[in-house]
Amino acid sequence: MIGTKFIAMALAAASVIAAPVELTKRAAPGQADIDTVILNYALTLEHLEDAFYQQVPSAEAFQQAGFPSWIRNRFVEIGGHEKAHVDFLTKVLGNDAVAACTYNFGDISKPAAFIATSLLLEGVGVSAYLGAAANITNSAYLTAAASILTTEARHSSWVQSAAGHESPAASAFDTPTNFNQTYSLAAPLITSCPEGNAALPVVAFPALTLSPASPKVGEEVTVTAEGLADGQKLAFITGAGMTAVVAVQGGKAKLPELVQGGRTYAVLLKEGQEEISDANTVAGPASFDIFMTAEAAAAAATEARQKSQ
Repeated sequence: MIGTKFIAMALAAASVIAAPVELTKRAAPGQADIDTVILNYALTLEHLEDAFYQQVPSAEAFQQAGFPSWIRNRFVEIGGHEKAHVDFLTKVLGNDAVAACTYNFGDISKPAAFIATSLLLEGVGVSAYLGAAANITNSAYLTAAASILTTEARHSSWVQSAAGHESPAASAFDTPTNFNQTYSLAAPLITSCPEGNAALPVVAFPALTLSPASPKVGEEVTVTAEGLADGQKLAFITGAGMTAVVAVQGGKAKLPELVQGGRTYAVLLKEGQEEISDANTVAGPASFDIFMTAEAAAAAATEARQKSQ
């Protein structure tokens, strides 16, 4: 299964690509209209996705990997959507629109690696739009962003199910991320950006790595990060922004039971802190997906319904 077997490939590739870069110098508070900042933040992600889908492996590569031709064709279609998102946001922003950066996605010439990276990026896109929505002040912009969000969610679901053979909706809720969390996930794929790009108030946190990269509930993981120390807490962000916090001891932590399924993010917090915030973050987030078989998901849903009665 692509999701559980190959997602580690995408995460590992991101960790060895060029060091994270800031889009430009950080903007001073009040320097730009908040909606313009948010739309450029969205455009930055859309540029990245657009560039990624321009590198869909060849039809021959998909055929040799055992995929039917329509799988590749759907990826090309998704790429068209991302280009449309870029064009739309660029037109709305006009002269304020940021230009595309230079990217390095690692070796995505093989369909398995490409699908794993698509799974990662589409999930990040959904989380980014979901997390940013509450900050948009213009109702027209909010509707436009929401229409992109629902499309990105459909992309993510398709990649998970049709291409990855995993659950298209492994959780009842999607997982939001804030601006710096999102940029920290995208930054390792960005090598440089044009000097003329508008300043965005985002910064990348140091990288956080979990091993195994796609852990299961209750499994112990090895935690690697700059500044890691015993006594710090590893916090997990899951569906609807629900969180769980566990202690790190000897570079190890256990995935808590609260984390039930779907896109999950892990953040390393400063010693003595248990609340997830930018000020409390040492490193991360690390991104991974927890999938369940259809049988296991149905059993869990039935058990939850019985407990609520």
